[in-house]
Amino acid sequence: MLRLLAQQANTLLGGKQAVLIIDDTCLTKFGRHSVGVARQYSGQVGKVTNCQCLVSLTLAKDELPIPLALRLFLPSEWTEDPARMQRAGVPPAYAVSQTKWALALEELDRIRKDVDFGVVLADAGYGNNAEFRKALSRRGLLWSVGIVKTQKVYQEDVRVTPAPQLARGRPPKYPVTSDERQTVEQVLSDVPWQKIVWRQGSKGPLHGRFAAAFVRIADGMRTAPGAHLPGEEVWILGEERAGGEKKYYACNLPPSTTLTTLVEIMKRRWACEHAHRELKQEVGLSHFEGRSWRGLCHHAALCLLALGFLQWLRLTQPDEVFGATVPAIREELAGALPRPVVCPRCRVVAAHPAGP
Repeated sequence: MLRLLAQQANTLLGGKQAVLIIDDTCLTKFGRHSVGVARQYSGQVGKVTNCQCLVSLTLAKDELPIPLALRLFLPSEWTEDPARMQRAGVPPAYAVSQTKWALALEELDRIRKDVDFGVVLADAGYGNNAEFRKALSRRGLLWSVGIVKTQKVYQEDVRVTPAPQLARGRPPKYPVTSDERQTVEQVLSDVPWQKIVWRQGSKGPLHGRFAAAFVRIADGMRTAPGAHLPGEEVWILGEERAGGEKKYYACNLPPSTTLTTLVEIMKRRWACEHAHRELKQEVGLSHFEGRSWRGLCHHAALCLLALGFLQWLRLTQPDEVFGATVPAIREELAGALPRPVVCPRCRVVAAHPAGP
């Protein structure tokens, strides 16, 4: 069913103008018996709390998202307790310790056969990991991800020369670079910042101050603890928000890409936040009260299908048939269905007045 959902989503939104967004969403839980529940950071409440974490993949185009995957992340306190995993019904193939970014790559490989997109987007929770970025590049994918301000980079024209041969002493093991590494924050502090409007919002144009530089990210061969040789050529992008807070990003788009395009593509990541909200508020993702792995996976799959159906109605039906938003469509569908009635004698619920 999830493969059919991906194929239908590709028909609606797929193409080089679409983006695939990797993120995660949390379901707040009490107790310790629900599968995968643990003390971990939840973006929903903005702190560490007792919750389940689901890695998500969302296809989006023109701010319209269709989530395609929800994969449960199992913390180490679960994977290191086989009896607990068995009680929750976790299949042996999934009862292994994996990072969130590794789970995201598995789901990416699963849906790539059925979905066409231009760029992969992710926040710093994934983008900070060099192995994740390299894995995307090895797959021939374009990506734009969040990074920390302390990420080290080299200038674009840095040269790497073999280790020098010394007449005395221990010979050097690693090549030598022509320039020293700098942090992303340091590099962008010397670049002009510009005001960019990336799209029109409901309350007016959305804008901010941005700066970009084309560099080589320091994630090549390791030369010392915390030190690496130059790796892939990437853009680094800085964003200064209204309150003065700055965020940083990296992407492997071509050197000819304009600053406006870099910003516009990076900002499409927020479509997944709308998808998570609609999954929870409109189709009941956060309403599941079971404890088993099978039950949670079935519930998540049904929520994906339900939201995919609502987005299909939103995108394919004439405007006069349904509203322009998922909440409006869901309310109209609920109003069109016959109200359930209860037989006063046997208390049986029927979907049609003639049922009892």
